[in-house]
Amino acid sequence: MTLDPSTSRHPYPSPAPSPPNGRGFDLVGTGNRIVVLASSRAVLEGKLTEATVVISQATGKITSIFHSVLPASDFPPGTNYTDHSPHILIPGLVDAHVHLNEPGRTEWEGFWTGTRAAAFGGVTTVIDMPLNAIPPTTTVVGMREKVQAAQGKCWVDVGFYGGIVPGNATELRPLVQEGVRGFKGFLIDSGVPEFPAVSSTDIALAMAALADEPTILMFHAETIPPIAASVGDDVQQSLPPLAPIGPLDEYATFLASRPSSFETYAIAEILSLAHVAPNLPLHIVHLSAIEAIPLLQEAIAHGIKITAETCFHYLSLAAESVRNGDTRHKCCPPIRSKSNQDGLWEELMQNDGCIKTVVSDHSPCTPNLKLLPTHIADTKANVLDGREEGKGDFFSAWGGVSSVGLGLSILWTEGQRRGISIEDVVKWCCKNTARQVGLENEKGDLAVGFDGDVAVFDDKGSFEVGEEAMLFRNKCSPYQGMVLQGVVKETWVRGRRVWDREGLGFGKGVPSGNLLLERRR
Repeated sequence: MTLDPSTSRHPYPSPAPSPPNGRGFDLVGTGNRIVVLASSRAVLEGKLTEATVVISQATGKITSIFHSVLPASDFPPGTNYTDHSPHILIPGLVDAHVHLNEPGRTEWEGFWTGTRAAAFGGVTTVIDMPLNAIPPTTTVVGMREKVQAAQGKCWVDVGFYGGIVPGNATELRPLVQEGVRGFKGFLIDSGVPEFPAVSSTDIALAMAALADEPTILMFHAETIPPIAASVGDDVQQSLPPLAPIGPLDEYATFLASRPSSFETYAIAEILSLAHVAPNLPLHIVHLSAIEAIPLLQEAIAHGIKITAETCFHYLSLAAESVRNGDTRHKCCPPIRSKSNQDGLWEELMQNDGCIKTVVSDHSPCTPNLKLLPTHIADTKANVLDGREEGKGDFFSAWGGVSSVGLGLSILWTEGQRRGISIEDVVKWCCKNTARQVGLENEKGDLAVGFDGDVAVFDDKGSFEVGEEAMLFRNKCSPYQGMVLQGVVKETWVRGRRVWDREGLGFGKGVPSGNLLLERRR
């Protein structure tokens, strides 16, 4: 059928709005069946405590919480009750930066595989980025096509971002009405032709259009300042620079072509335009360079509404450890030095820091596009031909790290060396990410009236990242072969167990994730 892009209402059902937080304890809910999850350790309202959580299977909402472990005998006979002690009950993660690539590039990823991978790692909500699918989510028509493609395939709840590209300013308000959770634009070539970079003029138009809308405007903040011969316009198309500092299969050569000044220059440009819409929240996605932190801190001190996220890979991988040709590590902005990583951690752990959230930026592709040499691509899944010409070239390989569903364990593994707590993880990956996308009244916390999204986390367990742990479509990740600490035992989405590590996995279940299409308030 022909879709009218000016229509303000989407043709797909939205989930019912969450009841207000603060309902009184109601042990049996509305008389319907309940699920009871208890543990000697649970994160409630940011604090680790004993808890018993009661979820209505009729509404999928948490109806009661008790700050102690109640016995099964306190509930009606036949109640689905489990005491998970000593494992930790935490809110399901909200991964606010995922590329699911459907429709159009489903050989890279898709709703079915991407959301199963998310559930494996305790992620109960993902927000899909507007690019790498065809068409991109830059028009109402594109949004509706993506929503149609997602029907019946999502194992966890899925929301959507819209995109800003040259010439689509008039589409932005209608996309808000369609239910997008925010907008993203690139200040540098995105790597796909259907999602071109925006100029300062385009950004100002987007800011003006969204100035009074309940949304957030996000940026891939890299752009090329005229700084050195080792950098040139060709880098925007992932071609080698005019004067590379070394071989193209050496990570140092690639890193030198995407210096920190790319990020600081872009962020300065964004901040210079913030006055166009002073009440519009701004956000920097996948912040990599610590040199940008003082810029953001100063802007916040002057009242600009801007936040930043960083990613699991920037907090756990370092340039010094990347082997020649291991393009699984290629992403933009790049993974930088160990000292830079330390600086990101330092800012993240500040209570008033500018980095508020940690996300995956899961950006997969088919293994052949990574151009891995055979000495690294040592599994059948990653070797598609025997030719070595061009293999290991960091400039020609697709840029993106695959990690959806591994992030909690990655963060916990690295964080144990840095003294983080499970409360920190919940703040960065649940509560703050939910707030970023306008879901803070229904997700990101274990509280009465919130969705019954729960991850059961074994903080002492560990596992090796093999193919069975990479449930995303293409088993190509820099974490392959690593041993990670922290294991998700079960994942519950709105009171339904979708993943059971010790049982039947996904069992005979069917995808029951909601598409989050209600207009953001």
